[in-house]
Parts: sequence; structure tokens; C-alpha cells
Amino acid sequence: MEKSPRQKVVLTPGKNTENTSSSNKKILRRDMERQRRQEMANLNASLRSLLPLEYVKGKRSISDHMHEAVNYINHLQMKIQDLGTKRDELRNQSNMSACDSESGSSYKRSRHCVIVSPCMDGVEILISGGFKEGLLLSKVMEVLLEEGLGVHRCVSTKVNEGLLHTMNCKVSDPTGFDLCGLRQKLWNAVTPSSR
Repeated sequence: MEKSPRQKVVLTPGKNTENTSSSNKKILRRDMERQRRQEMANLNASLRSLLPLEYVKGKRSISDHMHEAVNYINHLQMKIQDLGTKRDELRNQSNMSACDSESGSSYKRSRHCVIVSPCMDGVEILISGGFKEGLLLSKVMEVLLEEGLGVHRCVSTKVNEGLLHTMNCKVSDPTGFDLCGLRQKLWNAVTPSSR
């Protein structure tokens, strides 16, 4: 019997390296896409955690979360505009009361005004008063500390013959906070008859 000669298998290096290079590129692209998807999922989870519960109910798609985030941002912008309008109205009232005092009425009765209203992360307090009567901010701060409120912003503005103080305080639970009670305590602290 005749033995058949062995066939030699010759591998060409060009095809092998092209296949390896192509598969490495595919793996690299797949890994980059996986990283991108993971990063998008993390960003979406972060965005969702910033939205109030009424905007995120149940399981929703990413596009629903984006839509609700846009709604929430629009809601906050409207709220900021409303608060800005209220602030401007209070400044105008303060200007009018200062004009009244200049037109002849004396400072025998109190010209103080105390407004306490909820804001995004707590309470906003507006207090106006005259220079002659003075306003003891230390008394106001005492009341706020007694109530467990920390002032994280306080702005005082001179308006004609008076001052307008705007304070923002953080509140852990704004829904259960007694705004009327706080207003009364602040009123008692700043009016001359209570000192």
C-alpha cells in the first residue's frame, strides 16, 4: 500500500491577525457601550432621586423620568417667580409704610411687619421695621434657635426709613411646622411693647 504524503497546513499570518484585531475592536466597542449604558443608568438614578415622590410613581421608562424632571423644573421656576412677586409686594408695602411715617405720623405705634411663609426647603421670614424703633436681630435669632431652626441666609435691606430683613431657615418637616405660632413668637420678639 502506498502511503499518501501528509498535507501541510500553512497558516498565513495576515488572516489570523486581521481576525484577532477585528474581534478586539468588537470587544472594545462592546465594553465602551456597556460603560456608556451604565453611566446613563447611574445618571438617571441620580436624577430620579432628586425628584419628589409625586413626580416619580412606580416603575417608569427613562423618557418618562426625563419628562417629569422637566415638569418639576418648570414647577420650581413658577414657584420662584411667585416668591419673587411676593417679595416685591412686601418691599412696596414697606416703602409705602415708610412714606406714611415721613408724612407726619409718629412712631408711637409699631411699624413692624412679620411674614412667615413656606419655601422650597424650609421657611422664609420677612420682617420690616423702622430705624428709630430698631430691630433686635438677636431676639429674632433666639426665637429661631428655640424653634430648632438654623438660618442659612439672612439679607437686610434699607428701605427709606426702615429695614427689611429676609431670612431663610431649613426645616426638617415643613408640613408639620407651625407657621402661625412662629409668626406670633417673632411678632412678640420684635414689637416694642413686648420688650
